[in-house]
Amino acid sequence: MAVMALLLTLLWPFSARARFSSRGSASRPSATMEVANLNGELSVDERNLLSVAYKNVVGTRRASWRIISSIEQKEESKGSEKHVQIIREYRGKIENELEKVCQDVLEVLDNSLIPKADNGESKVFYYKMKGDYHRYLAEFASGNKRKVAATAAHEAYKNATDVAQTDLTPTHPIRLGLALNFSVFYYEILNSPDRACHLAKQAFDDAIAELDSLSEESYRDSTLIMQLLRDNLTLWTSSDGGEPEAPEAKEDKPAEGEAAAPAEEKTEEAAAPTES
Repeated sequence: MAVMALLLTLLWPFSARARFSSRGSASRPSATMEVANLNGELSVDERNLLSVAYKNVVGTRRASWRIISSIEQKEESKGSEKHVQIIREYRGKIENELEKVCQDVLEVLDNSLIPKADNGESKVFYYKMKGDYHRYLAEFASGNKRKVAATAAHEAYKNATDVAQTDLTPTHPIRLGLALNFSVFYYEILNSPDRACHLAKQAFDDAIAELDSLSEESYRDSTLIMQLLRDNLTLWTSSDGGEPEAPEAKEDKPAEGEAAAPAEEKTEEAAAPTES
């Protein structure tokens, strides 16, 4: 299928695609833009493949950025200015790559995927994805750029939530994954643990209340995300501030199947927030 072939090209490492384009192929449209120009909405499999492809590209860079930032802080405390300068230059390269990838995703979401979404599930999926990639930008941005990214992420998550509360059941994996990532946004980007805990607990309690009506096909996905919500609540409410580096929350990660199956990211040594 032509659509699937285009999506598979997105699994080609972003840096390799960038080098290829710089060697005389400026006229070759990116796979993302080709996807954006396709008529009609992506199927569930195509949608998940697109999400997984970009999540893999971004995930490695986010993990690298966190590790480099941690090393930078340690070198600064030692007063190793020479080392700090080298580390800062490398961190800047990672941030540039991250920004390019995120803007690439956001462009196709705004110009094609969101406008073409014709059902509640797709709209929630894409608005949540938009919130995620603005959140990734906010993770390393500073000043006004961080404020702009955080505001855009909040707006996208809010749009997704409005649709989810109307069109998706409290036990729907995509609605639960949205609540999981939105709560991580409140905790890590807005530094609002109270709102993060309230959102996560509300989503968990609402799902528990309707657990008996959960379909067999989505039972595994939904209960796994509920466990991640509970893990984050435990993490956020039990922290005593005694650890040198606080563990990060968990986010839900979409799988390549029909549902957004969560999985804890294992991209760094420290415990990271589970997200979708």
